[in-house]
Amino acid sequence: MVANLIDEEPEKAYEYSRVALRLASRVAAVREAAGFAAYATQKYSEALAEFRAARRMTGTVELWPVMADCERGLGRPERALAMAGEPEVQKLDKAGQVEMRLVAAGARRDMDQLDAAIVTLQSPELASQSVQPWTARLRYAYADALLAAGREDEAREWFAKALEADKDGTTDASDRLAELDGVEFVDVMDALDGDAPHHEPEAGPRPETGSEDETGTENGTADAAGDREEPRPSSTDGADTGGADSEAGSSDRSVE
Repeated sequence: MVANLIDEEPEKAYEYSRVALRLASRVAAVREAAGFAAYATQKYSEALAEFRAARRMTGTVELWPVMADCERGLGRPERALAMAGEPEVQKLDKAGQVEMRLVAAGARRDMDQLDAAIVTLQSPELASQSVQPWTARLRYAYADALLAAGREDEAREWFAKALEADKDGTTDASDRLAELDGVEFVDVMDALDGDAPHHEPEAGPRPETGSEDETGTENGTADAAGDREEPRPSSTDGADTGGADSEAGSSDRSVE
């Protein structure tokens, strides 16, 4: 159950692993699974304790690289580097040795030793043209270190090589390449929403003042108004129009 959930739902896998530990803490496979569940949820102290317990039970060195990576997670890159130089590394198979090289290079980067990280990753496995399960990750790590060191052209070349070897999509090499090439991915639905024209609501006819009876006879009123012209005040009306003239003058000045 833990193995089935660890990639998609690591927190749930961790919860199952704690239950398994309570039931079978003396089983090496249970301790190892609990270690990987804790590792996936970045509980590095717990993970390291479980990996050490599993190693004591089995006597194998398979967990050595991930134990060293837990040291990195706990902020102890120097300890991870020390583990990379231990005799246990020579007992690892090829995949384990490549994994240990990746961890050591990561520790160098944690210590801001970019050039040393690049040199650590340079190996026969990196130069090999054959594609192995570790090839994509090794090439990706090398490309990422080159980019961090400002060697963009070389980084692009190695991201492309990583993408070529990454048949299962374990890395985001394609996204990194696109980023270097200035390609921007746009969500199709967002783009469609952004292109849709925005229509303002059309203004309807302004309501007429007055009652329905008055508006109902609009045409007749308009005709009557056309026949009858309202008298306009003359400038000689004297005192009777003085106030209106004064107000109109104020209005004209305000407009100006």
